[in-house]
Amino acid sequence: MLVRSASEVKQDTIEQEGVVNVKIRWLISKPEGAPNFAMREFEIEPAGHTPFHSHDWEHEVYVLSGQGVVSGKEGDIPIKAGMSVFVAPGEEHNFKNTGKDTLKFICMVPHQ
Repeated sequence: MLVRSASEVKQDTIEQEGVVNVKIRWLISKPEGAPNFAMREFEIEPAGHTPFHSHDWEHEVYVLSGQGVVSGKEGDIPIKAGMSVFVAPGEEHNFKNTGKDTLKFICMVPHQ
C-alpha cells in the first residue's frame, strides 16, 4: 500500500504546444505499481489551458478547486470544485481556467 501527500510528489510544468500555464503531478502510476490506471493532479493558472485534443482512451476528472470550462463538441461547459467530468475515448476536449484562482483537478486515465 502507498499512502502519501500530493505535496511529496514532484510537480512538473507541461511544456507542449497548445498548453499555457499548466502543471502536473503523477500521483499514482506504473512506477508506484498501479497495473491499470494513472492518477494525475493538474493545476491550471488563471487564463491557462490544456490543448484541444483527443486520444483513444477515456478520462475521469474530479475538480478539487477553482473554476473553468471543459470544451468539447457541446461547446464550453462550466466546471467548479465538486464536479466530475467524463471524457469518452476519441472525444475532442480541453480544459481552461476562467477564474481568478488556480483550477485544480484529479484526472484518471488508463495506462498506454
